[in-house]
Amino acid sequence: MTKHNYIAIMAGGIGSRFWPSSTEEKPKQFLDILNVGSSLLQQTYERCVKIVPSENILVVSNKAYKDLILEQLPNLPEQNILSEPSRNNTAPCIAYTALHLASKDPEATFAVLPSDHIILKENEFLSKMNQAFLFAKDNDAIVTLGIQASRPDTGYGYIELGNQQGGTPNSEVYTVKAFKEKPNRETAQLYLDSGNYLWNAGIFIWNVNTILKSFEENANEILDVLLSDQKKFGTAEEQNYIDSAYPNTKSISVDFAILEKATNVYTIPADIGWSDLGTWKSLYAFLEKDTDGNVIHAKQTYVSDVKNSLVSGDDNKIIVIKGLDDYIVVDEPGALLIYPKSKEQEIKQLVKSLNK
Repeated sequence: MTKHNYIAIMAGGIGSRFWPSSTEEKPKQFLDILNVGSSLLQQTYERCVKIVPSENILVVSNKAYKDLILEQLPNLPEQNILSEPSRNNTAPCIAYTALHLASKDPEATFAVLPSDHIILKENEFLSKMNQAFLFAKDNDAIVTLGIQASRPDTGYGYIELGNQQGGTPNSEVYTVKAFKEKPNRETAQLYLDSGNYLWNAGIFIWNVNTILKSFEENANEILDVLLSDQKKFGTAEEQNYIDSAYPNTKSISVDFAILEKATNVYTIPADIGWSDLGTWKSLYAFLEKDTDGNVIHAKQTYVSDVKNSLVSGDDNKIIVIKGLDDYIVVDEPGALLIYPKSKEQEIKQLVKSLNK
């Protein structure tokens, strides 16, 4: 069965909330943002090879990052990199991946994983993924791993649990009653208190027939564009064809295009030590702090009266800071960011303004 299981790692985002470390030229998935000696993409790949063979791993990304991917994942076959010519969000990306896999293996079941997430409980993750593959292989099911919520977080979408499926090994599978958009604090607390909601981590598993059927039913306009010449998939002409057709697809997330419309969505609750590390604040929350509540990622840093802050900079540069509380300080060769943690949601819009 394993030979028909695949994993597609989504690695095309810009990660603008992690500016100035994450840039369009080298986004956060290619950075050693945890200071552990490997990038987030490399860590994701290492988890994946414990589930499927390396030849069954695809990396789907903007074509500008192909050389970076080959550099960081030397064991990945070059033909396993699916290069998008434009950024059209996750729905066209997944449709393209499904059509590519269907052309080479009509029995394929594949998972979609973000390239920039952290998973601390790896054994539990592997177990849940194997359960999801088994269920998705044999059922007309869109499966997602739902993360056990540990706090009333307003930065995540939520999954409302429906009915539990019967019988082993399906007893940990639930129908999805509804997907909920990012809530306010009060609503997030209600979700947490009810015990009937999970975080939506963007981890999906399905067989190719199920997901392509769902696109036909719910987002056929995307398939219409990509299937204008179906015979090109799986051939040497595929990339040129995608370069021409793909930019004409509608830019929309798979959540809006498929998940919120489909009636065959299931979830498996998973306590896997997950974090999406979407912002500097989430990175700060994830990392170990000193006695003043600081995270310092720079060897020659001298701080006085600095608390609850994240400081990241060049190990060869002397950094001196006095009198900051609850701040982000990130020093990169081309830019210096000093920003209140409480207002970090402004950084993405700030980067857009700077690019203009």
